[in-house]
Amino acid sequence: MKHVEAARAPTGRAPREVPEVEVTLLVNGSEHHLQIDARVTLLDALRDHLGLTGAKKGCDQGACGACTVLVDGKRVVSCLALAAQYEGREITTVEGLSTNGEPHPMQAAFARHDAFQCGYCTPGQIMSAVALVAEGRANSEEDIREFMSGNICRCGAYPNIRAAIRDVVAEG
Repeated sequence: MKHVEAARAPTGRAPREVPEVEVTLLVNGSEHHLQIDARVTLLDALRDHLGLTGAKKGCDQGACGACTVLVDGKRVVSCLALAAQYEGREITTVEGLSTNGEPHPMQAAFARHDAFQCGYCTPGQIMSAVALVAEGRANSEEDIREFMSGNICRCGAYPNIRAAIRDVVAEG
């Protein structure tokens, strides 16, 4: 294990060494070997080390959902997850949803229903919506509203987001 010297603490104490770790991440079906600081979040590993910029850094506190990705099919707010925790697990980002260049049905429904305005939260909304449908929790308007409540849209596109989700559920 390599160590990286951290900056001197403002208290004047000696710097602590921060370990680097080797991590193998399985992202969108491809294996990626990384040598990263042990404190790197999954979001930062995806964006800064793998160039996958779909997941966004919104609040950096796990409250907005802009950084939502799927890990083994379950929603994870990647800004609160350490990348090293997810070694060998199947990580899916919005970039990995399309098949053979065709958008995922949820991506197509979001476009069809104009379920975005500025688009910043859209990747996280789509990832959460994909999981919501897969979990079987999109049975009613109330369920959709409740189980999407961890994803904030500051533009207020909620009615169109719910319509897109209902559309995908109706299509099967």
